[in-house]
Amino acid sequence: MGIYVQYGCGSCAPKDWINFDASPTLKVQKTPVVGFLLRKKLNAIFPENAKCGDIVKGLPIKEKSCDGVFCSHVLEHLSYEDFIKAIVNTHKILKPNGIFRLVMPDLENLISSYIKNKEDNNREAATHFVKNTLMGQEKRTKGMRALLESIFGNSRHLWLWDKDAAIVELEKVGFKAIRACEFNDCEDEMFKLVESEDRFQGSIGLEMRK
Repeated sequence: MGIYVQYGCGSCAPKDWINFDASPTLKVQKTPVVGFLLRKKLNAIFPENAKCGDIVKGLPIKEKSCDGVFCSHVLEHLSYEDFIKAIVNTHKILKPNGIFRLVMPDLENLISSYIKNKEDNNREAATHFVKNTLMGQEKRTKGMRALLESIFGNSRHLWLWDKDAAIVELEKVGFKAIRACEFNDCEDEMFKLVESEDRFQGSIGLEMRK
């Protein structure tokens, strides 16, 4: 079996993959005593085999060693600059001809939905759009909850992409044979262990090779 790496794993961490997440929540969870005491407050319990790792800073994985890399709904949480760092670092750890598959929200789909709502005279079209993009802030929290969210929260989207813009940046990095992909359509069966059909709905799915 080859080496397969998933970053931004969340609660999905199959044993045949090396699973990383950059969430501060995971770091706290793995801290003795403190992690146990804050479990209910953090409300995000990662699998035991999830490892702390940030693709932007670089994962503790040897370059040109991975047969496959996967991330789902991760890259939209990065700034534009960090997005570029992430895909550069992804390219580095892949073997030649290794497969990278990604899933993230589709800006074109979100805009189309907004336009349709406007054409249907939905006066709340803008409100729905901002909520669906997760780029706005619906309300401000206070007290301990606000502090915890500022430290551990990373649910807001920082940069959204459509298929064409994403492909341009991926090609600059050196990825080739980039194609739109769908749930479980990869020739490498290992990706079936990490993919979830609902994550592809209304989203961009892209597959490419190094």
